[in-house]
Amino acid sequence: MPRAVYVLALGIFAMVTSEFAVAGLMPQMAAGLHATVPQIGYLITAFAAAMALGGPVLTVAVMKLPPRTALSVLFAVFVAGNVLAATATGYATMLAARVVTGVASQAFFGVAISLCARLTRPEVRGRAVAVVMNGLMLGTLLGLPLSTLIGERFGWRAAFWAVSALAVAAAAATAAGVPRLDAAPSGGLRAEAGVFARPRLWLALATSTLIIGATFSAFSYFNPILTGLSGFSSDTVPLLLIAYGAATVVGNTVVGRLADRYTLPVLAAGLVLNVIFLTGFALFAGAPAPAVVCLLGIGLVGVTMNPAMVTRVQRAGNAGPLVNTVHSSFITLGVILGSSLGAAAIDLRSLRAPLWLGAGLAAVGLLTVLPELGRTGGASAGMGAAAARSAEEAATGLRETVRES
Repeated sequence: MPRAVYVLALGIFAMVTSEFAVAGLMPQMAAGLHATVPQIGYLITAFAAAMALGGPVLTVAVMKLPPRTALSVLFAVFVAGNVLAATATGYATMLAARVVTGVASQAFFGVAISLCARLTRPEVRGRAVAVVMNGLMLGTLLGLPLSTLIGERFGWRAAFWAVSALAVAAAAATAAGVPRLDAAPSGGLRAEAGVFARPRLWLALATSTLIIGATFSAFSYFNPILTGLSGFSSDTVPLLLIAYGAATVVGNTVVGRLADRYTLPVLAAGLVLNVIFLTGFALFAGAPAPAVVCLLGIGLVGVTMNPAMVTRVQRAGNAGPLVNTVHSSFITLGVILGSSLGAAAIDLRSLRAPLWLGAGLAAVGLLTVLPELGRTGGASAGMGAAAARSAEEAATGLRETVRES
């Protein structure tokens, strides 16, 4: 695995830590910006919306740049947004800062995953994506509690300064550790956008949205569910969330090992297991031990499907930055869908409702996988879909490796 893949994971860790920082510092930020807690909550929504809508636009703007240059530009925009957040004196300025950082984060995801595909051989791309996505998992496991701890000890502005410093360090590591490559060959925006005429690509994007929506309909409300139904104290919940984050790291690693050869079977198995764990959590939320087992199960088979999702989307479309950024936008759409529908479900029914909703979304997601799984013959599905391109991609990767050496 090229060391550049691990460097890209560090950049994503910085982006995700910034994304989650607001969630852990709501009361302090509300007091410092003379706003209400719900208004601070809208900053999370604004960040997600900026990712989904603005990320592809910024990706198009940097698409013709060499990848390392594009990443440097995106780091600069991201750091500028975090510095603006750290120095914000009013709510409007903070809102603008979150939009800027959200757009830069999404574009960075797309460019980084596309570069990951160029740096690795086709048969290990799923594993490489898993390494890069561990930046996301570690952001959940470590980034959120660390930014919250810094904010509580030194003030919420210090958390954004710390993220800015982390991003600068990641940018320096990128400049030193990512090889200099030419911009990927492209027929222009029209050619890049042309792949979106493929129904198979849209089906893959829908699957990703439903997987993440199912997971976040539950994850967004773990705290009230665990305290209100399972009987855990508020002091115990952070430990359970750390255990959940550790489960995502393990699951992401396992899925990364299997994603290249068994793309569709992995997705199907993950969705079936997620239905089981979400249903079990809904049925046994009042019993602490089963609730914890189901929570950890959701961690193992939820967002950890990312390597298989990315592999499927790249084979249905291409490995270019625009496709990867749009895919990230659909993943973000899943976050928005799951969290917003989960909130509505709680208002209409009960705290168990988001868990039932998640099970339903996962079941629908399974329906978007099964037809293609049946057509392509199961275990060979992923490799068979890419067979015509494998030799050419391998030769291209070899030429780039030789040139860099």
